[in-house]
Amino acid sequence: MKVALFGGTGFVGSYIIDELISQDFIPRVLVRHSSESKILNIDSCEIINGDINDDSAINDTIKGCEAVIYNIGIIRQFVRKGITFENLHFHGAKRCIDAAKKLGVNRFILMSANGVTHDGTDYQATKMLAEEYLKWVDLDYTIFRPSLVFGDPRDDRPEFCSHLKKYMLGLPFPAPSFHKGLNPFNGGKFALSPIHAMDVAKIFVHSINEKQSIKKTFALGGDAYYWKDIIKIISRAYGKNKWAVPAPVFPIKIMASFFENFPWFPITKDQLTMLVGGNVCDSSDVFKLFNIEPIPFNSESLSYLKN
Repeated sequence: MKVALFGGTGFVGSYIIDELISQDFIPRVLVRHSSESKILNIDSCEIINGDINDDSAINDTIKGCEAVIYNIGIIRQFVRKGITFENLHFHGAKRCIDAAKKLGVNRFILMSANGVTHDGTDYQATKMLAEEYLKWVDLDYTIFRPSLVFGDPRDDRPEFCSHLKKYMLGLPFPAPSFHKGLNPFNGGKFALSPIHAMDVAKIFVHSINEKQSIKKTFALGGDAYYWKDIIKIISRAYGKNKWAVPAPVFPIKIMASFFENFPWFPITKDQLTMLVGGNVCDSSDVFKLFNIEPIPFNSESLSYLKN
């Protein structure tokens, strides 16, 4: 059984490819020219060269497959380079949804994000538009909304914990315990529900033939942790004991508004907004449905941070 995968060269995509192969699926992956090296199991995949703006390449990727997984996503946009949330989260998904409908491939699985809303950041709003369009087209869809996804980034792919270590925790001063307003006692009082990329991949792939997941939307996350605890767990994973100090988010947002278009600046204004807004969910029923024992968020599962 062939499965069309969009977003296979990314962090979570690499895990989805592994899981597809382990479950005897053949991944057919749309890959930009010169990005083939990012496919770690390329001999077990069918590669279609092109990009998400190329309707012909999209059709070639989907044609003859029995399911489509749309996993393309970015955590920040660079408008001057044409890398935008609108194009990759919405228009790209729309092209693939339309192609699947035209080619008679009825099973469509979409990577969204926990907390999506029309009234949120551009990241959240464009993910929401893709969800609504998929439901409107009326395919046999499943939508997954992960919280914070962690795991070995493999070849320096963007991953939250590695990024946090490099740009915040690895620096020679205390970690920021972000808070809204002026009260420092509110520092770090927001929570996230980390889930391992391997668990996300298993859920995606197992859902392909799971009828109970059709036309449903699932939030994906593990146990909830406050920000201060996440800092401690990540720091201890690579042998440090990091202190955290209260950091009002407002002045950092102002700074981000000036520098977020430069790749070297570690965080954007919208990322800060989403971070301090929290991102938790209860996915116990999802793990039960797909018969998966979740990988815990602890020093052992974060051992890749020692490198």
